[in-house]
Amino acid sequence: MSSARPRHRATPVRRLPLAGALRLNRPSDIWFKPALSVVVAVGVPNLTLLALGRLDLALYSMAGSLCALYAHNLPYAARGRALARVVLGMLASVAIALVTASLTSSAVVLVAVGALLAAAHKAVTDLTRIGPPGPVIFTFISSASLFAPQTLGQVPGHLALAAAAGAWAWLVGMAPGLVRPHGPERRATARALNAAAGYVDAYAAVFPAGERGERGERGERGERGERGEESGPGHERARAAAAAAVHAAWQSLLAAGARPGPRRALERLVVRAEVALAAPADTDPARLRTWARDLRGTHPVPRPEPGRDADELLGVEVELLAAGPAAGKSGKRRWTEGLGPLLPLALRTALGCALAGYVSLALGVGRPYWALVTAASLYQANLTLTWSRGVQRVVGNLVGVLLFAAVAPLAHLGPAALVLCCLAFNFGAEALITRNYWLGSVCVTPMALLISEFTGFQEPGGLITDRVVDTLVGAVVGFVAAVAVTNRRAGDRIEDALDTVERAREHAARLIAAERPGSGPGSGSGSGPGPGPGALEAARRRLAAALVELRATIDAASGEWWQRALPQERVMLAEQAGHRTLAATVRRQGPHVLEDAEA
Repeated sequence: MSSARPRHRATPVRRLPLAGALRLNRPSDIWFKPALSVVVAVGVPNLTLLALGRLDLALYSMAGSLCALYAHNLPYAARGRALARVVLGMLASVAIALVTASLTSSAVVLVAVGALLAAAHKAVTDLTRIGPPGPVIFTFISSASLFAPQTLGQVPGHLALAAAAGAWAWLVGMAPGLVRPHGPERRATARALNAAAGYVDAYAAVFPAGERGERGERGERGERGERGEESGPGHERARAAAAAAVHAAWQSLLAAGARPGPRRALERLVVRAEVALAAPADTDPARLRTWARDLRGTHPVPRPEPGRDADELLGVEVELLAAGPAAGKSGKRRWTEGLGPLLPLALRTALGCALAGYVSLALGVGRPYWALVTAASLYQANLTLTWSRGVQRVVGNLVGVLLFAAVAPLAHLGPAALVLCCLAFNFGAEALITRNYWLGSVCVTPMALLISEFTGFQEPGGLITDRVVDTLVGAVVGFVAAVAVTNRRAGDRIEDALDTVERAREHAARLIAAERPGSGPGSGSGSGPGPGPGALEAARRRLAAALVELRATIDAASGEWWQRALPQERVMLAEQAGHRTLAATVRRQGPHVLEDAEA
């Protein structure tokens, strides 16, 4: 493999979507879980403070309560660790904000600290891949805390309240495990099965039955594949999505810890999804979808009849994956490698938040942290997604202030009405945000405005004016900062990801060649000992992870401006060759693996 990297001509500025940014999606399959969790996690502390007549402390309890929004897709063993880290991170951010607020009242200093905290939140949440809602909750709470009047003597008590609410949020997040202990793994497996079924359908649409070879795999390896022709963007996207879903399912199963009977059955189903990727022509997509549907609720996990070689594949795969999918890389190296690509995003966040806050101050707005939070909420993996988020944020906030104007008379009936309205908007925000960010923002905006009234009712007109101005300032200034801070490393990341895929594919291909035809894993070649029993599976897992990372990298880089043209042809060929090699590793496990897909 040549190490020379081709030069690519600069590309023109990409068009920015407008109407497409507001298009509604299908709701998440677990939209009600974070919605109900946040209501319980926020409601109990707030109602307790209401009963004690100390609703003015609700900001600090919400710092811990809103941690219940995180980690809903993780298995409970991993969720407990992740939620604990989220709570500790929130406490650290709030501590910095409260100490700073107690030491200075300079708005210039407070905005600067808020911008640095926002950049740190962006970097850490992206690095740890904690998932939605990402850094925005941390930035919202810490920025509001910066502008809350404070003394050093009050800080320990406020942090203790946040810690108590965080402990309650941890319990709320873990409570569903008592009823459905394998729920997250079941959902991840169902997604893998549905994604594999979608790939099988896309494959059948591109490669009709008449074009397939006798082994049912000519669509990938036949005349079109040998000529290297593209099979179609829909087919390629479906295959990449299915590979990512299968990889995520294995990650979820590994994070679950021990392997009781239900988890072993889930592992067999994920193997069936992998077999579908290897032999789509011989797979019944309806059967995959039936298994996925049967994973809903608390019904027993479907148990396909295992074949001998499928069980051998499963045993080797699980033993290998227990060491992690990125075998051979230490955690320290992964953290070091992950920091570099995040630097432009962190710089964008710091610059955009600082400028948005200072422009808001210059305009005389009394709550500059609203502009800071608006800017922080924009920054996504690339500039195109950042633009879309800006459109969504502005539309959602403008509609949201109208909703606040309508609800304010009801909320002002008394503190109890104020708390209940906030809880209703909490539920609405989490229920709607998976449809589109702007729809969730319609509820987030009045909720944020009502929270600002926990210390006392205010005139709605002033709040609405400040919110509209800060929204427009944060969106415009934040996007300008994103344009100014270019991310030229995106192209280099693609080249590195391509090199990783090609090395992983060549290594897997060598191991396949070393296997004696018709033998199982670990058999020797005719001239000497073959690879060890886990060698081929190790190579396959590294190749699968590399392909998933390549697709994520190319998707992120595709939306950046001011960079050289992307190596689309090399990416297409690398992905096609990589997925063919993955399919070959499954076939090498033995003929019965494919027979199981047909059974």
